[in-house]
Amino acid sequence: MARLPSKDEILEWIRENPTHGAKREIAKAFGIKGAARVELKRLLAELEEEGLIERTGRRMRPPGHLPPVTLFTVGQPDADGELPLTAKDWQDEAPHPPVLYLPRRADPALAPGDTVLAKLHPVHEESGLRYEARLIRRLAAGAPRLLGIYRKGPDGGRVVPVDKKSDREWEIPRGAEDGAADGELVEAERVSRERFGLPRARVIARYGDPGAPRMLSLIAMKQFGIPYEFPEAVLAEAEAAAPLVGDGALGDREDLRALPLVTIDPEDARDHDDAVAAEPDPDPANAGGHIVWVAIADVAWYVRPGSALDREALKRGNSTYFPDRVAPMLPERLSADLCSLMPGVDRPCLALRMVLDASGAKIAHRFTRGLMRSPAALTYEQAQDAADGAPDAEAAPHATAIDRLFAAYRAAAAARERRQPLDLDMPERRVELGEEGQVLRIATRTRLEAHRLIEEFMVLANVCAAETLEARKARPGAGFVYRTHEEPAEEKIEALRETVDSIGLTLAKGQVLQTRHLNELLRASRESVHADVVAMSVLRAQTQAYYAPENFAHFGLNLARYAHFTSPIRRYADLIVHRALIATLGLGEGGAVDPGPDGGQAMREMAEHISRTERRSMEAERDTTDRYLALYMAGREGAEFAGRVTGVQRFGLFVALDESGADGLLPVRSLGEEFFRHDPDLHALIGERTGQVFTIGQRLTVRLVEAVPVTGGLLLDLVSAEAAPAARVIRGAARGRGAASPRRKLAKGRIAKAKAARKARRR
Repeated sequence: MARLPSKDEILEWIRENPTHGAKREIAKAFGIKGAARVELKRLLAELEEEGLIERTGRRMRPPGHLPPVTLFTVGQPDADGELPLTAKDWQDEAPHPPVLYLPRRADPALAPGDTVLAKLHPVHEESGLRYEARLIRRLAAGAPRLLGIYRKGPDGGRVVPVDKKSDREWEIPRGAEDGAADGELVEAERVSRERFGLPRARVIARYGDPGAPRMLSLIAMKQFGIPYEFPEAVLAEAEAAAPLVGDGALGDREDLRALPLVTIDPEDARDHDDAVAAEPDPDPANAGGHIVWVAIADVAWYVRPGSALDREALKRGNSTYFPDRVAPMLPERLSADLCSLMPGVDRPCLALRMVLDASGAKIAHRFTRGLMRSPAALTYEQAQDAADGAPDAEAAPHATAIDRLFAAYRAAAAARERRQPLDLDMPERRVELGEEGQVLRIATRTRLEAHRLIEEFMVLANVCAAETLEARKARPGAGFVYRTHEEPAEEKIEALRETVDSIGLTLAKGQVLQTRHLNELLRASRESVHADVVAMSVLRAQTQAYYAPENFAHFGLNLARYAHFTSPIRRYADLIVHRALIATLGLGEGGAVDPGPDGGQAMREMAEHISRTERRSMEAERDTTDRYLALYMAGREGAEFAGRVTGVQRFGLFVALDESGADGLLPVRSLGEEFFRHDPDLHALIGERTGQVFTIGQRLTVRLVEAVPVTGGLLLDLVSAEAAPAARVIRGAARGRGAASPRRKLAKGRIAKAKAARKARRR
């Protein structure tokens, strides 16, 4: 018969096993069986009466300990950016709850005030018991918040939202404005939802004049929850990092300092995380071939798994770029210094050597960890001028290196043409600001061969990273993430097919859709009046690219495998791939840590998180550009502008102005004195009485009615409209539509089949 444990032994076991404190588990731990269970029950009852343990359901726990599954309220982020969790059933008179840690990948959608259910895992440290919290689900959202402009009234005030997609104001009762002045940018928290009238709220933060310099990007960061200040612990780690310079820093690294690894970036680049070099392949077996080097900043050397720098980088997911500033993933000490491949200084790198044959096909590659010293930091324009035979003083000493780069690129470009990635080259706007934050001009970025050179070599490097990790059997579910771009959904292809049919073009059907089919469509329309319609329709048909531990290929690039490797300064996904390569190839310190048996799930959650932060940054960057464009247009109300329709909704048209690229709303009420029916499949508004058609790509002349920089909104009025492309066909298609038509039935069946296949593959 097993010895009955003492009270102290029982207490010690419960403290060490706070998530396994049921009587049955205690009995099993001490080997207690039969009649002795009655005596154990008595001891547990005495311990409870003495206040040494408390009961939660069938489980015993010491006071001050939490049950294994607990309801929590999310608090305000602390100085380190952590989200503290407070147990909802915690008693004020009891000891303070232990510190909880919620992994970054689990909390991207959480906000202060939310109620969450979490599973606790005890961790024993020298300082005592600590819990790790694993999020199960969010049960209830906290009090909603609104960023807006405070407008003072006789009996309090209102907050007008800065989000142009929201038109609901909140009422601020007298005394709840926190001293906000009329016209000030504030953040408000809703305190009640009135059955009639506006929701009531209180001001919880004030940010000052919304028209002040740099305020437009701050609005976006606040609106989308993008961190822009680093915790002290993160800054301290960054400042403590030491540079790797000189022969003594080589260690096991390969010495690449003699290679002409130049950086080629935009003129306003804030960091330099990639460098390239090329030379003819001396191997006679590869006549006409090229050796291409791509060197990437060795961020993994400085940002180690589990460090404060690492946790903050994962939280941010990526850098976010605005016209006037950047919200970086890493502190400036790393992003603009130690991890920036500046000319003339030694920098650690993770480098790739690729061998291309004369036709541009990659025939070999290898990764190495090296030490490099870039001889020059060039802009795209400088590299292009040098390649065209007119180098400036800075580029002239590197003319031979640049010529070799372009020779290798032209071979790679031939291979790219054979591969046929999606050739959708949309214009990109650039906002140029003055010293005081004023908008000087809105320019369209010029696409040079130098841009395509860097893009193609980066694509090849990303392919090599994915191939290497697969070939070395790095655990895809635990070691790295792919960059995935799935083929367009069947329903979107049907909509695209109907659109191009209406303008006399044909999209191949009855076969697997490939990028070359879409390229043929784009080429067929390029010199016609329908070019904009086709390009925008093809773009709208594409799915959103994302990160995943599983390989679903990259449709747009027409690649079987693809993993981001080339920008670890600004993308956490690339840092994951760097660590996986270092660990898989045995390249030294800073590789991936074994995530344990649930590594696949952990990597999946991480991939979902960084996909969300990427989309968040894209939306914030786009909204900020819209605000600066509205600032540029402010004061020009009443002026007329040429533009084209880029979007169609039941409430009106979105029109891009030729001069600036700014998007404005043309409300349906300004289109004419009749009812316009919205056809979402044809992307058209069709007049019920006249049959007049407004659709994507249509040329218009509009008048600017209002420009609101704080929201980025432009309100337009119609002056005149050119005939819609194939308006007669669109009207006929709209009249002939019917749920029972054979074509619609066939399309519906294909769509259902495609959805089922996609769902099965994701499993």
